[in-house]
Amino acid sequence: MTRPVVDVICIKWGTLYGPADVNRLLTMVRRFTERHAVRFHCFTDDARDLDPAVLVHPLPELVIDPARHPEAVAILARRNLAYRKEAALCADDLGGLTGRRVLFFDLDVALVDTIDPFYEFPQGDQFVIINDWNSPGDRVGQASCYSWVVGTLGEVKRYFEAHPLEVITTFGTASQEYLSSRVILWQGRLIFWPEGWCRSFKKHCLPPWYLRPFRTPVLPRGTRLLAFHGAPKADDAIAGRWGRRVPLHKRIYKTIRPSPWLRAYWPE
Repeated sequence: MTRPVVDVICIKWGTLYGPADVNRLLTMVRRFTERHAVRFHCFTDDARDLDPAVLVHPLPELVIDPARHPEAVAILARRNLAYRKEAALCADDLGGLTGRRVLFFDLDVALVDTIDPFYEFPQGDQFVIINDWNSPGDRVGQASCYSWVVGTLGEVKRYFEAHPLEVITTFGTASQEYLSSRVILWQGRLIFWPEGWCRSFKKHCLPPWYLRPFRTPVLPRGTRLLAFHGAPKADDAIAGRWGRRVPLHKRIYKTIRPSPWLRAYWPE
């Protein structure tokens, strides 16, 4: 029986992430996709050393007129804000995928169980995202994993390009809050992945701060995706460190024991 084809996308620019991170995500997606045939896309400014199976596309651009918006252009250049992901990827003609549903993953997530339900959960042209663990209520999505139909979110990109200083002044570095606000205007509300599918390593795997030197982090039952937003990242979690540089006064709670179980899910 022919398996339905699905499109998974990621984005890589600059030096924070490298080809190994893209190739690792491809490996995890392949491992945990059974009922679908995957086309894996990477939008990047440097395609060197990517797995030949990766479909490479140029980075989507935010077109901002420097004559009309000089202050916004200067701020974006100086602060390296991440709207390239939450706004530029919303292009109506993204990668020639117009009309196709795409599933986006950040490069620092760990997949730990089948992700076939992520392809099957959305209905129609719904935008679906993680309910942000740090924002009470239902107004902000956490952008480690989301899905939409290319061609439905172009207004997110166009509005940013027309009003960059307003957006930056309102949302600052909270680009996922900007994305959420525009989706709510279009869709009426945010639609979230079922609770339990997507977990935060910091929020859901770690014991209380006072037990962290003594108890190993655990993987919650039912998890399909672990997000490593901020620190620690997956390599740090495996090694048992919070990050490379932790101020002395924060080490009392920014300490963790190694998570060797994570090696089974995190390809080297």
